[in-house]
This record gives sequence, C-alpha cells and structure tokens, in this order.
Amino acid sequence: MFTRIKDLREDKDLTQSEMAKILYCTQQAYSHYERGTRDLPTSVLIALADFHETTTDYILGRTNKK
Repeated sequence: MFTRIKDLREDKDLTQSEMAKILYCTQQAYSHYERGTRDLPTSVLIALADFHETTTDYILGRTNKK
C-alpha cells in the first residue's frame, strides 16, 4: 500500500510537502503514511483516492485496477 501512495504522488511530480498541503496535514505526518509507520486514517485514504482519481481498494492493494 505504501509504495502505491508514493508512486501516485511521484506520478504527479509532487513533493511530500505539496501532497501534505493538499491533505491538510504536515509533511512529517504524510511521510509517516508513505513509510507505513503511521496508520492511514480513513478520511486521508478517501482524500488520496479522490485526488488521484483511483479507488481506495487500489491504494490498499486489494486490486491492481486503478
């Protein structure tokens, strides 16, 4: 899951700081989400899926279909 979050961000050429601003969190918190050292809150998961125009199942690794 965590590599997908990073890959989606990098596909849009965004930094962690830019992504954090979009999600209304700190860069440090977002970094923890990407590294898997902090659980991804449901609200952030949904916001990521909406922003990247994908499904929560794709982000969670439950499917390979974006």
